[in-house]
Amino acid sequence: MWFKNLQIYRFTRPFEQDADALEKLLDGMAFTPCGSQDISKFGWVAPLGRGTQALVHEAAGQLLLCARKEEKMLPSSVVKDMLDEKVEALEAEQGRALKKKEKEALKEEILVTLLPRAFTRHSQTFLWINPADGYVAVDAGSVKKADDVLALLRKSIGSLPVVPLALKNPPEITMTEWLNGTTPPAGFTLGDEVELRSALEHGGIIRAKEQDLLSEEMKAHLLADKLVTKLALEWAETVSFVLGDDMAIKRLKFSEELREQNDDIVSEERNARLDADFALMTGELARFIPDLIAALGGENEQ
Repeated sequence: MWFKNLQIYRFTRPFEQDADALEKLLDGMAFTPCGSQDISKFGWVAPLGRGTQALVHEAAGQLLLCARKEEKMLPSSVVKDMLDEKVEALEAEQGRALKKKEKEALKEEILVTLLPRAFTRHSQTFLWINPADGYVAVDAGSVKKADDVLALLRKSIGSLPVVPLALKNPPEITMTEWLNGTTPPAGFTLGDEVELRSALEHGGIIRAKEQDLLSEEMKAHLLADKLVTKLALEWAETVSFVLGDDMAIKRLKFSEELREQNDDIVSEERNARLDADFALMTGELARFIPDLIAALGGENEQ
């Protein structure tokens, strides 16, 4: 339930679907397992997991969705080896080189044979919609994975007017200033990890962990035309994270003091605990995200 990453997107117009209306729209794209000849399936599942059926979970006006993906594992090397064997045998038998279309047909035959016996892997991606503040956040470590989930949502509801969160000032400039001696805004403190990239082409990358980021060594790198592209930070002593120059938030962690606030909910009340954790997490993030945007100089509203 506790997100580990944030890819944040801004709605360009208000999100007006309530939980009930959204539930009906998502039902048409609910997840179904792969059949014998399916190479992958992608759809919505209940975000609270086992024992629940609702595809949309709501808490204090916040909406939680979960996309599930199932993929058949067919190593390309295995397919290639089988194809090479078949092509070699047929060419020897017929005394001619096979055409491209014939090879493609053979590959399809191989896939049809292998798919029913292939292993599968599953992955789940959570998506949080904050209608009141006008943004959606995906718990994904990459932009592609987040975009895939947003594409599924767009297909499910017909339209999804969102754009990546954009700032007035490039984040790498602001983060570099913080390392160069400018004190981060109130509530934010520097961590002990950073990635520096040269502003010059082929100028190199420096990664440092468990380092004093305000040391003379770090300043020397900044003087050598390097910019901060990833920076470990902490906010309000409750949230720690690594911020990238693309505004991706990774390695998101919440303090034990915050997470323990729901420890009075007994273990048998699993769904009640998940609901309470979601409300607690989104309540904290709803305060954190505006603070982070303000600390970085504000949004570009054009």
